[in-house]
Amino acid sequence: MNKVKLKMERVSEKSRDKIPYTTLQGVHDDRSVHNPSNTVADGINWWTNGYWAGMMWLMYHETGDDKYKDIAAVSEKKLDQCFADYYGLHHDVGFMWLPTSVASYKVTKNAESRKRALHAANLLAGRFNLAGGYIRAWNDLDEGDTRGWAIIDCMLNIPLLYWASEETGDPRFAQIAVKHADTTMQAFVRRDGSVNHIVEFDPANGGVIRTYGGQGYEEGSSWTRGQAWGLYGFIMSYRHTGKREYLDTAKRIAHYFIANIPEDGIIPVDFRQPPEPKLEDDTAAAIAACGLIEIAKSVGAYEQELYLKSAIKLLKTLDLRCDWTDRTDALVQYGSASYHAQHHHHPIIYGDFYFMEAIFKLKRHDFYLW
Repeated sequence: MNKVKLKMERVSEKSRDKIPYTTLQGVHDDRSVHNPSNTVADGINWWTNGYWAGMMWLMYHETGDDKYKDIAAVSEKKLDQCFADYYGLHHDVGFMWLPTSVASYKVTKNAESRKRALHAANLLAGRFNLAGGYIRAWNDLDEGDTRGWAIIDCMLNIPLLYWASEETGDPRFAQIAVKHADTTMQAFVRRDGSVNHIVEFDPANGGVIRTYGGQGYEEGSSWTRGQAWGLYGFIMSYRHTGKREYLDTAKRIAHYFIANIPEDGIIPVDFRQPPEPKLEDDTAAAIAACGLIEIAKSVGAYEQELYLKSAIKLLKTLDLRCDWTDRTDALVQYGSASYHAQHHHHPIIYGDFYFMEAIFKLKRHDFYLW
């Protein structure tokens, strides 16, 4: 914990006016800076742009130091441009406004933060496809007709809808979240606990058309960050609803994940990838650790050790692979956005966020953002 505090004390000042995504030659980049080459979903609209503020809120919750609250506010205000742009927003508005505006409102009761978060929740709810019972992923893509596409990642976006119902008393938001979770439980989670990344539905009539490998190795494989999104997402849906099927589904995904953790604790990009090249993704380990700790809190005493031991193994491995020095702004060094990406084994901001969140969870000093 002290190592996290020391690192964040230094890095927060260096990057206080940035919204980082990755780290280039030891220095955080800044996705809030306009780049003419960016697509409409890039730059300020990039899906990870809530995580830096989320890290600052975690630090504020832990330390009470107002500087972290002030730095988090920088990201939140910059993200207002996304509402004006509109076309760059999609299913990931949960990742963008839960760690920024919802976090701010929970702490400060700022009316503007509440308004931003509810606006984002309405945008997410508006993506719900009634015939298929799913929240549409992304917008129009070069791959062709993607109106029927949904992805496992959205399981950790829908807590924005649960929050909106809890905050307003309007059940519609949570009803959409539950319908999406039910569809995901049936169409994404395989019998062995592995998950699909992308499922295509008939957008007019409902029903599954096909599945895609997405950011994993191939169709039918097992993209590890997708496993982690499902694991953490279903346990949070259980926390919000008390629906036992969500806990059972989270456990099923967790058992598959635990069974596939390599002896050295280093998580590959895909559990079903070829032995070579040995591509790794520490961000998947960090997200999974958060979900495993949450499952341990939700099961009986005799089950808890299975999940906690696995989470601790992942975190101990990450600790050894983190850079705790001032040579780089990033903690987690070996992230991979997808199996077929051009670059691998580089820092990605959500790796740091979920690693920090898992550490705080182990300390039992949680600040719930999901």
